[in-house]
Amino acid sequence: MADLARLAGVSKITVSRALADSPLVNDATKARVQAIARQHGYALNVSARNLRLRRSHTIAVIVEMPPSAERPMSGPYPLDLLGGITQELTGSGYSVLLSARHDAITPATQAADGVILLGQGAHEDAVRSVERWQLPMVVWGAQSASREHVVVGSDNRQGGASAAEHFLALGRRRPVFIGSLDHAENSERLAGFAETLRSAGVQPSVLEADDFTAPAGERAMRTALDAGERVPDAVFACSDLLAMGAIRALQAHGLGVPAQVAVIGYDDTAVGAGLVPPLSSIHQDLYLAGTLLARKLLRLIAGEPEHSEILPTRLVVRGT
Repeated sequence: MADLARLAGVSKITVSRALADSPLVNDATKARVQAIARQHGYALNVSARNLRLRRSHTIAVIVEMPPSAERPMSGPYPLDLLGGITQELTGSGYSVLLSARHDAITPATQAADGVILLGQGAHEDAVRSVERWQLPMVVWGAQSASREHVVVGSDNRQGGASAAEHFLALGRRRPVFIGSLDHAENSERLAGFAETLRSAGVQPSVLEADDFTAPAGERAMRTALDAGERVPDAVFACSDLLAMGAIRALQAHGLGVPAQVAVIGYDDTAVGAGLVPPLSSIHQDLYLAGTLLARKLLRLIAGEPEHSEILPTRLVVRGT
């Protein structure tokens, strides 16, 4: 850049502005500088510029989810979130570094300008790990009274309440909740579900599931039925996959869905909608959430204030 400035007879800052097509440089000077740059094969060294600015223009996106055959990375969660994040960051000139590791910072993540954490982990262990990286951070999940990080999440209490209201309207009095309460989002869903049911004098049973997968839902439901516990007439599961597994266990015990047991999942996924019968589910707008996560992180990186945001949910009633 110093060489171009000498050849063009202008300052380095003028060269920088001219190559960036800045309106602060008149058109004639801009054209002359750009012509000299082309003539001498000048190309911007992005790495050097980022080093000078102390910016990598890379965002680390950490998915708190061990990929498995039952719950692949190609599922709606986290793919819809990643779609919104990538669209927003790419349009702002940023690259995305994707990782499923939150237990230790790597050289690549250490060089990132900020981090988006998808999922807080059981007991918020992923949040505590990533906080130690001391990077600007936003989190997809539930708001925490004990932590001050910016969160984008869905109204989990409203989601649970919507499921309860639907079951009560159907006259169901033996509802079951399936999900791991180690996760704050699930605890919020249960709180909304249980509070609404209690207002009608109904007490739900809770079945702990060790994962968000269909096999975990099937295990939880099968274990309860094999133990001779009361047969439910309604099931609210913390993910569509859990709900699908529960349906398999119910049908294996000769229970019809929805004739004998109504079922509602969470996430409103295409795979749930394609089930026979189609799965009723709580819808959350994951793509919009991904967009908001990216926007809020870019504002934090720029030193601007940001706040948490909770998005509405709604029940989609189908065939279960």
